[in-house]
Amino acid sequence: MHFAKRMDRFGEEIFAALNERRIALAASGKKLWNLSVGTPDFAPSEAVRDALRESAADPASWKYTLRDTPEMLGAVCAYYEKRYGVTVTPDEVCSCAGSQEGMGHLGLLLCDPGDTVLLPAPCYPAFLAGVNMAEAVPYFYPLSEENGYLPDPDGIPPEVAEKAKYMIVSLPSNPTGSVGTRENYERLIAFARRWDITLIHDNAYSDIVFDGREGGSFLAVDGAREVGAEFFSLSKSFNLTGARISFLIGRKDIVAGFRKLRTQYDFGMFLPVQRAAVEALKTPREVLRAQCARYQARRDALCDGLTAIGWPVRRSEGSMFVWAKIPGARQGSSMDFCMALMERSGVICTPGESFFDPRDEANALNGRTHVRFALVLPPEEIREAVAAISASGMV
Repeated sequence: MHFAKRMDRFGEEIFAALNERRIALAASGKKLWNLSVGTPDFAPSEAVRDALRESAADPASWKYTLRDTPEMLGAVCAYYEKRYGVTVTPDEVCSCAGSQEGMGHLGLLLCDPGDTVLLPAPCYPAFLAGVNMAEAVPYFYPLSEENGYLPDPDGIPPEVAEKAKYMIVSLPSNPTGSVGTRENYERLIAFARRWDITLIHDNAYSDIVFDGREGGSFLAVDGAREVGAEFFSLSKSFNLTGARISFLIGRKDIVAGFRKLRTQYDFGMFLPVQRAAVEALKTPREVLRAQCARYQARRDALCDGLTAIGWPVRRSEGSMFVWAKIPGARQGSSMDFCMALMERSGVICTPGESFFDPRDEANALNGRTHVRFALVLPPEEIREAVAAISASGMV
């Protein structure tokens, strides 16, 4: 059997060995604190679950939907108006089975083989997967600590910008936890307009922003809809990760092309899931703020706790993640560190290398020197994890 050459663009699964060892340690009875996978441990609201159950009980719900229902599109438009002050029309919205799927197919819409795409470094793996599927060429722009882990379009060489078809921006950022500013978005929009680049914003964490900051939408900035669109996810704000509900929202021709592409491989989102999405978008703002406060308490327990035991960790500004520089002078990879940390303390985190392409030698060092923690345990358990790290002698 000979597989397509494009499959050579996808590396081996970096989590396989980590997960295999986790299972073995759990089977042996070792106490583990899993802070690696970014799936919320909070429950979806009862109203959302009721909406899905009631729709699933109707036999008519089990047919092909073939489209986004007017009810769901209207709910997205109403949410954007109320939450972000952005007027959106139904023809500017298209659903997808999670932003990961959407990003994974985006390159097929926007690129021909050999085209250039601008990606952040560190980079959420799905962004690169979409480029690889389209057989395009990634150019990684660095997110540096000195610049607050924000995109700096001025650092992208003109000869690269001239060739680029689209640019992905993800704020709040996974994994760095940086939060975008209006000034930063304005610079990115001007850059995209100058070089005729499509700007795609990943808006997964706008309701998980800390220290009094207010998350928003890229589309609220003047000129955004002229140059691009954003993926808006229900996974993290509404605790619906397994339901896979996301939307591409923005410039009409991009959304229309995306909708046309999706009809080639999908028959529409399951109707009970659409009904659940409608109910989720009715969630009162104060409920989301209260959940954000709980995430902030977790961030404080982790960042302040690690700093107190001699592992200085920058406080994440938003998202459900903390990007931590591995303490002390050391040799080896971040994967080696994660394996040793799990063995000696029982604490599991994600190696920074999983957010970098090995071909990106200019930025890959940060992958070897950093790890990512997910804020998926309550503060008291995070404090236990910090104590276990302290007792392990790893710091």
